[in-house]
Amino acid sequence: MTRPIPEHAEYPDLEVGHPKHEAAGAEAVIRTLDASIRSMGPVRAARLLLDLNQKDGFDCMSCAWPDPSHRSAFEFCENGAKAVTWEATPLKVPSSFWAEHPVSSLQDATEYWLGQQGRLVEPMYKPAGSDHYQPIGWDRAFELIGERLRELDSPDEAAFYTSGRTANETAFLYQLFVRAYGTNNLPDCSNMCHESTGTALGEVIGVGKSTIAYDDFGKADLVIVMGQNPGTNHPRMLTALEETKRNGGQIVAVNPLPEAGLIRYKNPQKVRGVIGRGTAIADRHLQIRSGGDLAMLQAVSKRVLDAEAAAPGTVLDHAFLAEHTAGYESFAEGLADLDEAEVLRATGLTSEELDDLAARYIAADRVIITWAMGLTQQRRAVDTIKEIVNLLLLRGNIGKPGAGASPIRGHSNVQGDRTMGIWEKMPDEFMDALAREFSFEPPRRHGLDAVDTLHAMRDGKVKVFIALGGNFVGAISDTAAAEAAMRGAKLTVQISTKLNRSHVVTGEEALILPALGRTEVDLQETGPQFVSVEDSVCAVHASHGSIAPISDEVRSEVAIVAGIARATLGDATDIDWSGMERDYDVIRDHISRVVPGFERFNEDVRRRDGFVLPNGPRDSRTWNTATGKAQFSTNALDGIECPPGRLILQTLRSHDQFNTTVYSLNDRYRGIKKGRDVVFVNPDDLTELGLADGDRVDVISEWPGEPDRALPNQRIVAYPTARGCAAAYFPEANVLVSISSTAIGSNTPVSKAVIVRLEPVG
Repeated sequence: MTRPIPEHAEYPDLEVGHPKHEAAGAEAVIRTLDASIRSMGPVRAARLLLDLNQKDGFDCMSCAWPDPSHRSAFEFCENGAKAVTWEATPLKVPSSFWAEHPVSSLQDATEYWLGQQGRLVEPMYKPAGSDHYQPIGWDRAFELIGERLRELDSPDEAAFYTSGRTANETAFLYQLFVRAYGTNNLPDCSNMCHESTGTALGEVIGVGKSTIAYDDFGKADLVIVMGQNPGTNHPRMLTALEETKRNGGQIVAVNPLPEAGLIRYKNPQKVRGVIGRGTAIADRHLQIRSGGDLAMLQAVSKRVLDAEAAAPGTVLDHAFLAEHTAGYESFAEGLADLDEAEVLRATGLTSEELDDLAARYIAADRVIITWAMGLTQQRRAVDTIKEIVNLLLLRGNIGKPGAGASPIRGHSNVQGDRTMGIWEKMPDEFMDALAREFSFEPPRRHGLDAVDTLHAMRDGKVKVFIALGGNFVGAISDTAAAEAAMRGAKLTVQISTKLNRSHVVTGEEALILPALGRTEVDLQETGPQFVSVEDSVCAVHASHGSIAPISDEVRSEVAIVAGIARATLGDATDIDWSGMERDYDVIRDHISRVVPGFERFNEDVRRRDGFVLPNGPRDSRTWNTATGKAQFSTNALDGIECPPGRLILQTLRSHDQFNTTVYSLNDRYRGIKKGRDVVFVNPDDLTELGLADGDRVDVISEWPGEPDRALPNQRIVAYPTARGCAAAYFPEANVLVSISSTAIGSNTPVSKAVIVRLEPVG
């Protein structure tokens, strides 16, 4: 019998303690081993953890943090180990589960409860009009998908979502099938996280990726960490930041909340990290007001320009500016009258704090600015990231060792998926190469991204939704709108390893197709196969499964995509889907002739260190932009207006969480245990609002011209966040984010600037 479904978001045993001021250390080691051994047993746990992120092992399915060239035997973090434990559990979802649980009965199940039920091990089908999933054979499942896709009036009535966990080979095959079918409707998880990064960097430096290598952190004089919490979301980054400090560099953290990993890091692989004090990370924490990052960057750039004016020829890198940039004069003119009072209001910082950051930047010869979703999910995210580039360009901090722009991707191959063609707006050069390689004309009209897909489903324009991994319903904003749109579809298909919210919010018909995990051996007709991934610094390497599949019924993602393609397209193309399924080298050969940088893919990926993709700004200071140079931009200062009695709320993850996957109900570093129904608020704001720590409130979001949205019955936690700001957990707080609120230029949901009021319960 399965465990009973708890009432949604009710946590009667919630405990609130004090936030920690250090990350990792012996406690992380103990918790990692305890969770791994309890879930997998000592032998299975040891085998998998020792293979994790190794050169002949499998790549972590969690974050996209790069691997150092000299890896330790324990090249994983606490949350990476939890991801392996979550995937490689021997617990299965039995056929009896579906008989015992009508789909309607699962509507109140939490993401945590769903994930705890075990691995999906057989294809399941929910017929129209039924409230139950039932077993279905693979061949019939493929036939049904093919039938429903061919019945559509247009291929554009289908959308094909992709999760960032999907490997390069699968992603390439998936986009090939979708375009051979006739649409560019390829929404993916990047649309909801780092789309702002790609949009901004693509415009101003010509590539939407990081311009640094892993080793650059150890060479940097200054690293500015903005809008991210590496101690939880990419913990191995702390080792790189530790190298910055050990080599004499400085670190400034810019974030509304103080985060344990940016205060002190106790490296669990060093004696000083286990029994010593570890390493103090941030030399200064700038507790910025949510949405104030653009104003802060402009103020620092203005101070750099003023310092140059006071001592001409001593501050700016004039040779770099002359040879490699365009638009400097307009940029400098735009900052000439920057309103300091407006900057201070927008940022919540003091002039002294801004002076200090500018002084650190000017004194440093090599500067890295690194960021994550705290920046990319703002309304002005694209302009904010352009301001990062502006600041870096002033002193030539792109294209030299120890310096550059460093976006940190949140999912293991989200960057590789985009490289492989998972994008609704791939350029003509890619389409031309695809046409030459496979002798068909791919569609050229741009398709739908994640937010536009939701709108199209709501309006009845998208009728079939297929997801290659991920949890679209749980991850996207405006939960009520997302669920209503999904229920309006004719068919929804989820290719997955474990249950999540997207399996229980379905179209009229629904399919669940169980996939191999990254930990499992992928055995095809020609023998064991491997796949590849691209990390945050453009390095590509192989990933080999280590353990036997959990069931004979699960199939690789490549096999599933090939099966759908054969059933849908039949003889309509000459593409050899079966040949690519039998031998993934065939897929890589195709990729080598389509995707730049992969010309010797099958050879290079077999090197023990893999290979690094070319990157013009980093490698040669070349810029694929309209001007052929790095482009300065001019961006208006436009702070967030927050009415009296309101707060600016951001969504965030707990420590025991990755994306929508919740490993436990604890958030150790923030002092939260056994629950997630909390809202973090500054104590001084609570006093002004007439509220107190421990009060229960409904969190109500306000959007002009739209009805209020509510996250009910949250426990207030007095927390040292920035004044005027609040925070609540993702994905629960997605209910507060309007689907109409997206970043200008990237259409990414704005989850980091939600105006809310707190209404006492009862």
